[in-house]
Amino acid sequence: MKKILLVDDHMIVRSGIKTLLAEIYKPCEIHEAGEGDAVVEKLKEHTYDLIMMDVQMPKTDTLGLMEFIHVRHPDTKVLIFSMSPEKIYGRRFLKAGARGFISKDAPLDEVTKAINLIFSDRIYISDAMAQIMAHESFSDKDDNPFNKLSSREFEIATLLLAGHTVSEISRALNLQASTVGTHKSRMFEKLRVNNLLELKELSLSHNL
Repeated sequence: MKKILLVDDHMIVRSGIKTLLAEIYKPCEIHEAGEGDAVVEKLKEHTYDLIMMDVQMPKTDTLGLMEFIHVRHPDTKVLIFSMSPEKIYGRRFLKAGARGFISKDAPLDEVTKAINLIFSDRIYISDAMAQIMAHESFSDKDDNPFNKLSSREFEIATLLLAGHTVSEISRALNLQASTVGTHKSRMFEKLRVNNLLELKELSLSHNL
């Protein structure tokens, strides 16, 4: 029997996915979590065949959580299921250990395809991401400046864009405020922006 963990801060989304999975994968056991700490607690008690996880959730460093799962629970497969742009987030989560990234807008048969591939110990890559990767493999040019950022810099950039202050980010990531400030300065330098307003404008131009 498959055991699945749904991670999303919207209960109605979890409810819909749960109903769908319960119908397709009979029998299966489905648990739910609304943020990162709850996921860590669930993993202390259970072993999951699949975790379906959103990107943007309160009080959650999702990329850090993905890395934690990959290192501490390497046999647990993760499918990112999100409205966040795959072009920006897809490669980072795949690099961090996710087995796939799929949009919540994807049709049912595509979601089922992604899950079945992952259950078969394969990786799901959408047609759009496959085209991006193919294009980049034949080109030395990367038009997205956010791809220049390290994982930590990218985390801080996304938290800043979500409206968090440096002190809030330091608590969320368990880092000194000065360390967050250093990462922020390096990130601004790489992106060639001078302030948060310019960062927001740049993120909008690249659909972050």
